Amino acid sequence: MPIGVFDSGLGGLTILRALQKRLPEQAFTYLGDNANTPYGTRDAYDVFDLTTKSVQTLFDMGCELVILACNTASASALHRMQVSWLPKGEQRVLGVFVPMIENLTRRDWGDNAPPTHTGLENVAVFATRATVESGAFPREMKFRARDVEVVGQPCDGLVDAIEAGDMAKARQLVQGHVATLIKRLPKPQSAVLGCTHYPIVEHMFRRALPESTKLLSQPGIVADATADYLQRHERYAQAGETQYFTTGEVGKVGRLAELFLGHPVDWQKV
Repeated sequence: MPIGVFDSGLGGLTILRALQKRLPEQAFTYLGDNANTPYGTRDAYDVFDLTTKSVQTLFDMGCELVILACNTASASALHRMQVSWLPKGEQRVLGVFVPMIENLTRRDWGDNAPPTHTGLENVAVFATRATVESGAFPREMKFRARDVEVVGQPCDGLVDAIEAGDMAKARQLVQGHVATLIKRLPKPQSAVLGCTHYPIVEHMFRRALPESTKLLSQPGIVADATADYLQRHERYAQAGETQYFTTGEVGKVGRLAELFLGHPVDWQKV
């Protein structure tokens, strides 16, 4: 019973690496929907349909716990999946979106107390257009923290540049997107990298943002949250190795994946 890790492409491998480091004995099954990437330019209906199809594939492979290592899927599809799609039983789907909200507000997801002042005044969110337009991040922040300005910045083209390995273009795009954000929010108190591809270029964001801005990247935060979840739900913990699956072209995916993993692995087609 491995833990499933799903992403629309390769960005979720940044989450997987952190999970493997934090939980070295745990079995994982990674699935990238590379045939349909990117999700960030799709509407919510497409994202939901594609996400549920891939999660069902992981369920069929024996994964009873699946982590959506994709912010677009987490923001656009996760709530609907949990309310109206998720089969009854022990199968669970978690998203990378939730631990970031918990980290920023210092409140557990299940804490239904009224929103409070947390000391956070504003936060910038760099993400795909679909994630920003979903409104999920400011909505969930509003439920938990009072008087926090959330400014989302769509980073069009950045995922494509990263997956193509074009770091020069990625640097240019990061600088442009940060400059656009700074015009609206000159001194962001915190900034969230709200796409699992972006840790690859985290240093570029750090260089472009004001020195005083606290930069939050997801892999470590999600890995710690998952470890905590497994302590409370031990049935999902199982020792084993990691398997890698893709809906795309195995050879091409394997070559690009080394940018995220730092080493080659064997990919299988689904």
